[in-house]
Amino acid sequence: MIDRRLLSNFDFGLFLIMFILFFISLFEIYSAVNAGSNHLSSGFVTRQGIWFAIGLGIFFIIISIDFHYFEQWAALIYWGVNILLIYVLLSGKYAGGSQRWISLGILNIQPSEFAKISVVIMLARYFSRNMYESGLSFRELIVPFIYTFIPFLLIAKEPDLGTAGVLILIFVFMIIFVKIEKRTFYYLTVIALIFLPVLSFFLKDYQKKRILTFLNPGRDPLGAGYHIIQSKIAIGSGMIYGKGFLKGTQNALSFIPEQHTDFIFSVYAEEWGFIGSLILLSVYFCLLVWMLKIAGSCRNVFGVLISVGATGILFWQFLINIAMVTGLFPVVGMPLPLISYGGSSVITIIVAMAILMNVSMRRYMKG
Repeated sequence: MIDRRLLSNFDFGLFLIMFILFFISLFEIYSAVNAGSNHLSSGFVTRQGIWFAIGLGIFFIIISIDFHYFEQWAALIYWGVNILLIYVLLSGKYAGGSQRWISLGILNIQPSEFAKISVVIMLARYFSRNMYESGLSFRELIVPFIYTFIPFLLIAKEPDLGTAGVLILIFVFMIIFVKIEKRTFYYLTVIALIFLPVLSFFLKDYQKKRILTFLNPGRDPLGAGYHIIQSKIAIGSGMIYGKGFLKGTQNALSFIPEQHTDFIFSVYAEEWGFIGSLILLSVYFCLLVWMLKIAGSCRNVFGVLISVGATGILFWQFLINIAMVTGLFPVVGMPLPLISYGGSSVITIIVAMAILMNVSMRRYMKG
């Protein structure tokens, strides 16, 4: 139960930013599927609202539980999600060339999204018990790397290299925060430089094509380069003030691919222009600063680490999506946090924010 002392520490600023992004999401999803003469469906908006309502219910459940319990339940949460990932590979729903979903009738869930949370909790537990003034050695990073690599491998097999890559970035984000030895840093740098060229041998043809297209979108403008070319045209056509709600021509003519999911920022930028985009990016910036502030104010090591990890989820997902739609990163399946259509992604980000709210409400408890 939540007592009155905890309610007095409820972070209304964090809660308000979450709702601002949600309302932007509803407007842009509606625009993405109904602009011009398409009038595809308003069901996307309804389903997004349902997912947000479910996420909100989970949000209040999570903040009612002392975050210290998550440390005790870390292994259960972690292995539970890994079992779901194995189930997906064996019997998951296949669509769009990937096997990523578990069907629940009218709704589908994507366990790979939940893996982000489970890895953060598991890493936070490990690092909170293994932090040293001199930093972590290479040997001490083996166990947390295994914790990260198991779901990474399962997700990469779906295949979903975008989400799998985020797990590695979260791992890096957290080890930088907890501090590692200089020698260990050099070892990891050398391993990364060796591993990246080797990784190309395991990429599928379409994944290699995406990387080549990123380097030169014009090499296949009607094929692999189509996504990024149309996205950049849409963003540029918004100019300073944008064309207005439902008036984006690239969106109305369905030139923007995946316009209600991964490329929804392109729809937004075309309608609201540079000024609107700057405002949206400022909202995300404020949210990230707010989340880091919560992490810095906590007196409990596990609370600090789980907050840093939750912040890392939103930061990397936001950064990769914006870089992707503007042509600064290869095209991967990466939704814009709280704005792109997608139930599992919405719930994952809401859970991450619930963790931050939980820590914020109990930040003065040493535990």
